[in-house]
Amino acid sequence: MTSILYRYFIVIVACISLLFGLQIPNFVDQYQKRIDAHLREVTINLQPFQEIANKYFGGDIGKLIELHKTSTEKPLQDEGAAIEQMVARKLRFENEMAALNTSLPLKSLHVLFHGDRELLKEALDQYSYAVPLNQDALVFGAVVALVFLFLLELLLALLRSAYKRFFRSDIPLQAQ
Repeated sequence: MTSILYRYFIVIVACISLLFGLQIPNFVDQYQKRIDAHLREVTINLQPFQEIANKYFGGDIGKLIELHKTSTEKPLQDEGAAIEQMVARKLRFENEMAALNTSLPLKSLHVLFHGDRELLKEALDQYSYAVPLNQDALVFGAVVALVFLFLLELLLALLRSAYKRFFRSDIPLQAQ
């Protein structure tokens, strides 16, 4: 009876880990789209300032920011800080998009270990679950399922070994 329960347990773990694995490419895709949307928005917001920099400073927006920040007028100084903040935000999103311009496994690792925390939180808060049926998602899901099953089998083997070592029982585990 325990071998039947064990097999059903393994099937359930395999299904859950497959579904989890299918979500990873979907989450990475939604994260990347969120970055792209923020990048587009900040680029549009910076466009008037970039045009002024193009017209008067040969395209160097840093000189426009410096002009504002060294102004004697407090509103212009604050405007310079706001422009500088937008430029920094744009660079942040451009760097994140460049880091995601790679294969799915490397994208996933980047998002997991180096993803932008603000955007990860946004993506998680507004994440929509889906089961993508494309090749990348299916392969990723299958690999995650295999890894989960391998780790589970390894853990169970270690537990069996520890049980036998500590209790030195001649009675098989399944008969108990």
